[in-house]
Amino acid sequence: MTHAQDKTAKQARPVWARRSVLYIPANNARAMEKAEGLCCDSVIFDLEDAVGPDDKDEARRALSKWFAAARNREKEYIIRINALSSPWGREDLEAACACRPSAILLPKVNAAGDIEQAEALLSQCDDSGGVRLWAMMETPRGIANAISIADAGLKTGSRLDCFVVGTNDLAKETGVAIPEGRRFMTSWLMQIVLAARAAGLDALDGVYNDFRDTEGFRAECAEGRLMGFDGKTLIHPLQIEPANAAFGLSPQAIVDAREIAQAFAMPENKGKGVIRINGRMVERLHLEQAEKLLKKAATQQ
Repeated sequence: MTHAQDKTAKQARPVWARRSVLYIPANNARAMEKAEGLCCDSVIFDLEDAVGPDDKDEARRALSKWFAAARNREKEYIIRINALSSPWGREDLEAACACRPSAILLPKVNAAGDIEQAEALLSQCDDSGGVRLWAMMETPRGIANAISIADAGLKTGSRLDCFVVGTNDLAKETGVAIPEGRRFMTSWLMQIVLAARAAGLDALDGVYNDFRDTEGFRAECAEGRLMGFDGKTLIHPLQIEPANAAFGLSPQAIVDAREIAQAFAMPENKGKGVIRINGRMVERLHLEQAEKLLKKAATQQ
């Protein structure tokens, strides 16, 4: 892959704050009614684990109705489908694509071929590329192949934007208990973050199962922030505010980013690779980081 291809893929990617990403079962009408008014950055409507086999059809119809009436597009709305190898995957993908969500979340991604298959199917119902693709990293094989999966997002025109950790499935597959055993998952979680960063993707930490345990949740958010995650997936609205606080951009970081952007925009700095700001040397790579930070700040509610 050439540098030009890599750059094209990254430029096509939308930039959003993804501090708090709430799962809502697609068959929970009451929760779906409240989705637009929540202060989370993103909502994942779930057709997979949260919806039983007998309720799949009704959940798809509910999603179609919700998206037809939705007005608030100031946040991302994602639909998690069943695996394409399952009896419901293909129909889920077609129904989800028709809703025109921000992205479709693909579960149990094991290899780059899973991404390529989903993108090929998406191109049949969305030739604009507007419907993006997120990948659940929740299997031993998926984590072992994290770099090659992320590299699929570097291809020109790729829809892949984000890795989502599935800690519950990972615990089930490996026998590592959570939350007590989460420290033993650290190397796997960091591998996911590293792979995501290598391809310019976002990475979201897994859920915390006891939404009543506020202190435990805050501690895990702080841990995830230190690991480099962009945000956390949530199972209850009570977790939104702590996640926003933990993964939010500080006022000083925004001020610093604006200062860097403004300095490089000055006529005398045009074309320079390195400039001096308040006694420190700042490179163009810092400008790229600052511009991305400011775009994310603009999407924080």
